[in-house]
Amino acid sequence: MPCFDKQKKWVLNHLPGQSDKKEVSSGEMEKALEAERPASYNDTGEEEGDENTERGNWTRQLDFVLSCVGYAVGLGNLWRFPYICMLNGGGAFLIPYFTFLIICGIPLFFMELTLGQFSSLSPISVWKMCPLFKGLGWGMVLVSGIVCVYYNVIITWCLYYLIMSFTSKLPWGSCDNSWNTDLCATSTGNKTEFTNMTISNVTDQSSVYSMVTAVTEMTGNFTNVTMGNVTEVKKMTSAEEYWQYNTLEMTKSMNELGGIRWQLLLCLVLSWVLVFVCLCKGVKSSGKVVYVTATAPYIFLVILLIRGLLLPGAMDGIKFYVTPDFKRLLDYKVWVEACLQIFYSLGPAWGGLITMSSYNKFHNNVYRDAIFVPCVNCGSSFFAGFVIFSVLGFMAKESGLNVKDVVKPGPGLAFSAYPQAITKLPISPLWAVMFFFMLLTLGLDTQASIPYRMFPSLLIEACHGLIV
Repeated sequence: MPCFDKQKKWVLNHLPGQSDKKEVSSGEMEKALEAERPASYNDTGEEEGDENTERGNWTRQLDFVLSCVGYAVGLGNLWRFPYICMLNGGGAFLIPYFTFLIICGIPLFFMELTLGQFSSLSPISVWKMCPLFKGLGWGMVLVSGIVCVYYNVIITWCLYYLIMSFTSKLPWGSCDNSWNTDLCATSTGNKTEFTNMTISNVTDQSSVYSMVTAVTEMTGNFTNVTMGNVTEVKKMTSAEEYWQYNTLEMTKSMNELGGIRWQLLLCLVLSWVLVFVCLCKGVKSSGKVVYVTATAPYIFLVILLIRGLLLPGAMDGIKFYVTPDFKRLLDYKVWVEACLQIFYSLGPAWGGLITMSSYNKFHNNVYRDAIFVPCVNCGSSFFAGFVIFSVLGFMAKESGLNVKDVVKPGPGLAFSAYPQAITKLPISPLWAVMFFFMLLTLGLDTQASIPYRMFPSLLIEACHGLIV
C-alpha cells in the first residue's frame, strides 16, 4: 500500500545508479516517475489492471470524475441553494458565492484529492504524514457515521414518494382522503381578511373556518365589521397534509412518539439494499452505477425545466429567483451564507474526497478534476434554481399569491411545495415519477460515498491495533 515514504523509496529504487543514494533532485525524481509510468495507463482515461493490488483502482478515470460529481451534487443543491440564493439578494448572491468557490472551495477540493491520490490511504491513515492531526481523520469518520443515519431517511422519503407516484391519480392531489382535515385546500388561494368582526362561543377552529367560508361565499366583502376572540386559522395544501399526516404521521408534541410507519420502514430497508448493491464490489461496481445516478438527474432537470418554462407564470418565478439586490452585498450575513453553501455543497473535510481519490492511479491529472468537479457542482446548483422557480412561479400564478409565499425551505420544498405544483400539470404522475427518481439518484450518489470513508478506515485501524 503506497504511502509518502514508500513513494520516495520507489523513486530511489528505480533511478539508474541511484539506489544507494539518500537524496535526489526534484528533476531526477520527476523523470523517474515519468519513465516508470505504468503501461496500463493512458491519457484517454482507459486503464487496464490495477496499480494498487491491495485496494484496487477505478476502472476508468471517468468513473472517478462521475463519482465526485455525484458526491458533490446532492439534495442540498436542489432544495437549499435556490432558497438561499433567493433570500440573499438573488443574482447578487452569485458574487460572494463564486468568490468563495475560487478562494476556498477549489483549493480545499484540490488539497484533499491530492492527499488521497498520492497516499492511497483512508481519511484516518493519511494523517501518518502528521500524527498530530490524526484526530481530524477520526472526526471525518464520526461525522460521516452521523450523516449516514439520517441521510438514508431522506432517501427513504424519496423512494416512498416515487413508489406512490405510480398511479393514475396522485394521492396528495385531493382533500378527500382519510388523513385530510377540514382545513385542507387543494390550492393556497387568496386569503380573505376580516377586521373587527365579533364571533362568540366558538371553540373549534374548523367550525370557524367553515363559518367564514360560508359567509364569504354568500355575501362577499365586509367593511367596518367588529371582530374579536377568534383564533387564526391557517389552511394547508393537500400536499402539505399528505406530507405531515400521511407520510410522517406527525404527532402534536414530542411527548407523543406515535407508531411505526411500516411502509417507510420497508422503504428504508430497500434504500439500504440499493446502497449495498452500489458498493458490493467496491469501486468496480460503484464506478458503473454512477454512469446512471450521476447523469440521470441532469437529463430530468433539463426535461423539467423545458416543461416548467412552458407554464404560465414561469418567468415571474425565474425573475424572482435571479433579480439582483446589490444592497444585500453590504450585509455580512449574505457572505456567511455563501461561504456555508460552498462548504456544504462541495463536501470538503468530510473524508469523501480523500477516500475516492485514494483509488486513483498515481499519475491521474487531479488538478484538472479539482477544477472541473466544483464548477459542475456550482453550475448545477444555479441551474436547479431555474427548474424549481419556474414551477413555483406557475403555482403562485394559479393560487394568486406572491412567489415568496409558496416557497418553502428544505424538505418542505421537495415534498410539499413542488409536489403540489406537479398536481396542476397534465399527466401529473409522469412528472412526479421523474422528479422523485431524480431526487433518489441524487441522494444515492451522496449516500453511497459515506460507507467508503467509514468502514475501510475503521477496519484498517482495527487491524492495525490487533497487530500492534
